[in-house]
Amino acid sequence: MDWMLLLGIATAGSLGAVSRHLLSQCVVSLCGTFPLHTFVVNLVGCLLFGVVWALGHGRWPSTVTTAILVGFFGAFTTFSSFAFDCVLLGQDGRIGAMLLNVAGQNVLGILAMWAGIELGARLAAN
Repeated sequence: MDWMLLLGIATAGSLGAVSRHLLSQCVVSLCGTFPLHTFVVNLVGCLLFGVVWALGHGRWPSTVTTAILVGFFGAFTTFSSFAFDCVLLGQDGRIGAMLLNVAGQNVLGILAMWAGIELGARLAAN
């Protein structure tokens, strides 16, 4: 068992959870009933995950990249919250909003991940 890796994941995870909460609170203050806070956290998480992966892959020690990607982004991104928001929208009969949430987060999340990898690769090349 690599205790330093587990400590790194735990530390990064706590920072990711706090960062998620703070960003969510900022977005909640700006939006209505659409779960934009989860949407923004997931997109930002995908983008930054891609940047960190591209910058660190093969350059940083694997313990560092694992702590950041598994710990920080594992706690920061919010798939369970996303699924819960979708269920609530469906239960409220807001099927259009639920489908928009599903399609938007998946399509834009994949695009944000791709953009993050490209951005990180360009930053790493400089």
